[in-house]
Amino acid sequence: MKTFVTTRIAAMVAILVALTGVMFVLQHISPLDPVKAQLGAQASQEAVASRREALGLNDPLLVQFWRYLTGAVQGNLGTSYRTRHPVASDLGDFVPATMELALFGLAIALVLAALLAFSTTLKWRGSAVLRGILFTGASAPMFLLGILGLIVFYQHLGWVPANGRTAITNVPTGPTGLLAVDGLLHGRFDVVADAVHHLILPAVVVALGPAVAIGRVLRSSLLGDADSDYARTARAKGLSEPRIMAGHVLRNSVGAALSMTGLQIGLMFSGVLVIEQVFGWPGIGQYIAQSIPVADFPAIAGVTLMLGALYVFINTAVDLLQAAADPRIAVRGG
Repeated sequence: MKTFVTTRIAAMVAILVALTGVMFVLQHISPLDPVKAQLGAQASQEAVASRREALGLNDPLLVQFWRYLTGAVQGNLGTSYRTRHPVASDLGDFVPATMELALFGLAIALVLAALLAFSTTLKWRGSAVLRGILFTGASAPMFLLGILGLIVFYQHLGWVPANGRTAITNVPTGPTGLLAVDGLLHGRFDVVADAVHHLILPAVVVALGPAVAIGRVLRSSLLGDADSDYARTARAKGLSEPRIMAGHVLRNSVGAALSMTGLQIGLMFSGVLVIEQVFGWPGIGQYIAQSIPVADFPAIAGVTLMLGALYVFINTAVDLLQAAADPRIAVRGG
């Protein structure tokens, strides 16, 4: 098990270093001069030369890369050309909104996936309807689903707000940056209710695709293990089918679903960036959308590194959870 953990962590570090290297190379081959982006196109040659020296751009490439890598590890992602603020500071302002939407969407996806897997495996009444709704929603492009949701649930029914995170002006400012959580911590249940009200539609849109993907994998595993020897022994003892599924089959079936969950979380963040544009959600999707047209490379690279690191961390954690659930994985080396 220790060898498995060490190998996975080493692989994670290697991938992160490689990703940082790619961002460093792209920054250097970019036609945009970072010095002129900071000083302006009319800056004098002396000012440009002085600034290049101050930024260390005349140093050997390996020295520059080491500085870039160690800076990224310490959270120094450079300064945005557009906002003139440190990219890490900008991300600190935008990331909480994205994290809240992604976490809420993940929670809904896991609930829907479990309902889809268990209802179809155990043949609950109405399972075919649930399956049809989820598959139809997951097959539609996410941005189109968001627009249709706004037309139906905002414009015609008036059940949800059109955009933004909250309609309340004096919301708590900390400590987590997640409005629903901060509202609970401060006893502001009006903030919690309003935050959930704004979250529900974009989170459901984000959740449908991952819910179907995770639910299908979990259902396939449940059906495969439902005919195993230990499941038949449990039936012979008189245990009910739901109890067999929850108490015996689920643990042996969850490994594949965990792998799919790790993959879907990474894909979910890419979906969140799109949905933020549809719903006017003030997260990193808005930040990157404003940075791309002006070629704000430090901001683009900062978002890429953050999302890449998050994706690698999550998948490493999923691998370790799988090994904990099924030690045979660690013995086989994954």
